[in-house]
Amino acid sequence: MARSQKKGVYVEANLLKRVKKLSESGSTGKVVRTASRSSTVVPSMVGHTIAIHNGKEFVPVYISEQMVGHKLGEFSMTRTFKGHAGDRKGKKGK
Repeated sequence: MARSQKKGVYVEANLLKRVKKLSESGSTGKVVRTASRSSTVVPSMVGHTIAIHNGKEFVPVYISEQMVGHKLGEFSMTRTFKGHAGDRKGKKGK
């Protein structure tokens, strides 16, 4: 379900504060770490690298203009696909 228009987008306050602080300093090489996968990407984050927690590790993601409006969790996969069981079965016999 989509969030109400009158409420605006959800961005964790602490994350937004750290990104603004990084923008003011002009340092683009630093990485901001966050576990807030539900936060929405806003235009002030563009050009920064944010390390998003996937439950096991922090995955660094460079934020571009095309990501604005999406959730941070969309860019840090939580599950590793190792292939289908049937594919391994066929290769074993050869």
